[in-house]
Amino acid sequence: MTINEASSTTYKKGTNSTSASAVATGEPVLVIGTVNGTTIAATQVIVQPAGGGSASYSPSQVVAFQRGAPSASKQDGQVPANYTEGDGTIASGTTANKATEAALATYPGGMADRVVRLSNGEYEVHNIGVNWPHHVFVNQDFKVVGAN
Repeated sequence: MTINEASSTTYKKGTNSTSASAVATGEPVLVIGTVNGTTIAATQVIVQPAGGGSASYSPSQVVAFQRGAPSASKQDGQVPANYTEGDGTIASGTTANKATEAALATYPGGMADRVVRLSNGEYEVHNIGVNWPHHVFVNQDFKVVGAN
């Protein structure tokens, strides 16, 4: 695959922002962007943290996004009663990292692209890369309380 970068391309190492220089040749990454043939116009590049899984990938493992059929809505645990998607404020730093770690430990396989602090003080971890759950709810003690 060819990855085209732009000045707007963002880089992360795990959940921390970084620069393009943090990407070493052969290091596993998740590239989010638009696919055209064998080229990806990258909007975000996420370097897999150490110990995060398999150390080798091949171009045959690149899978272009294809919209699937919607699945039935489901819920696990407690979703805040007043929760409305899009409400809250973006959390960052240690707080966001702790919420992300709790969410991904309970629901592994995805990747958090943002953490939002809700009006009740809990956090909503926006989980991408998996079919379900899309939102994982974490309380102030960084314990997962629900998902939808």
